[in-house]
Amino acid sequence: MKQEVSGKTKTFSTDKKFVRVLGKTEKGLIEFSFSIGEPELSAELILPEDAFKEFCETNKVILLSDEPPDGQEENQDWSWSLRDATHQRFK
Repeated sequence: MKQEVSGKTKTFSTDKKFVRVLGKTEKGLIEFSFSIGEPELSAELILPEDAFKEFCETNKVILLSDEPPDGQEENQDWSWSLRDATHQRFK
């Protein structure tokens, strides 16, 4: 799949998979976001630690820092996650 970005063609690669660890629950479950192709679009998942390690190895993921992607701070009003929704009240 190809995508036009600022006059340049950018190829979407399903070979790249990303994980950003969001936290660990009191019961030891790992909360993380998983992305395919681009780290900006992700699904939130929760797995036991052993299953998380296996998931990462099986998918050959690229581990991302816990910092938000560049430019995400600017759109903070529109940037939220299910994890955020369980820990704070929205306006």
